[in-house]
Amino acid sequence: MAALGGVLAWVLAAANKRLYVWEDPRIDQVEALLPSSNCGACGTAGCRNFAEKVVAGGIEPAKCTVNAPSMNAYIAEFLGVNMGTLEKRVARLACAGGRHVAKMRAHYEGLGSCRAAATVSGGGKACAWGCLGLGDCAVACGFDAIQMNGFDLPIVDPDRCTACGDCVDICPKDLFSLQPVAHKLWVACKNHADGDTAERQCDVACTACGKCVADAAPGLIRLDNELAMIDYSLNTKASKTAIQRCESGSIVWLEDGHFQKGLTAKKIVRVSHLPVMSE
Repeated sequence: MAALGGVLAWVLAAANKRLYVWEDPRIDQVEALLPSSNCGACGTAGCRNFAEKVVAGGIEPAKCTVNAPSMNAYIAEFLGVNMGTLEKRVARLACAGGRHVAKMRAHYEGLGSCRAAATVSGGGKACAWGCLGLGDCAVACGFDAIQMNGFDLPIVDPDRCTACGDCVDICPKDLFSLQPVAHKLWVACKNHADGDTAERQCDVACTACGKCVADAAPGLIRLDNELAMIDYSLNTKASKTAIQRCESGSIVWLEDGHFQKGLTAKKIVRVSHLPVMSE
């Protein structure tokens, strides 16, 4: 038994030496400087994988949007590399239809989840494309960047948002997208119904009137399937001019975490939820 134990120990020692794979010790050091959120916002499988790629020179420290810029600068200095630059992105919701402006065609009772409600004839909202307001996105957000307001509409805090994409993945209506903060012109609607129908369903729906198209720089905005669409390749031409004649206020200007509506946008003063539509 002693001889057998000795032989096995020798085999294990030889295998360890032969199969040993050297790993740069800086990987552990860089990983310790990362937030350990493993959110995937950087496009890697997690903080460990990000650390490996940073040390190997395959990605720049600035790609970690969760880390403080000062910490990313420290990682860059530690490795002797360029920190890089990355324009901040935030999650944006293509809907402004809270319960005080959007009509409900049915009262939903069941599991308090947007995904569950969406399986029951698309949810109770009159607008088939609208936010169901049950807060799956707020639950999924690990950075507490999404809060539900008093009208069951998600509000994104741009200072907390890390563009991890969890809200994008969880929304059954596909209403969230990750946008650079430089994209200040935004269509807060995804309704593809005709103008009259959209207006009946929601006070702030895009009615495809075309005024924003006429007022914006050529080619910046187009109408596609009854909805205003922005070509962000022409983003340098965007200005507040495009929002001024939008009567529903569905196209807005976003800056410093706040949105502005145009001068002709209807004023919404209703503070209570709308009742379920009668047949």
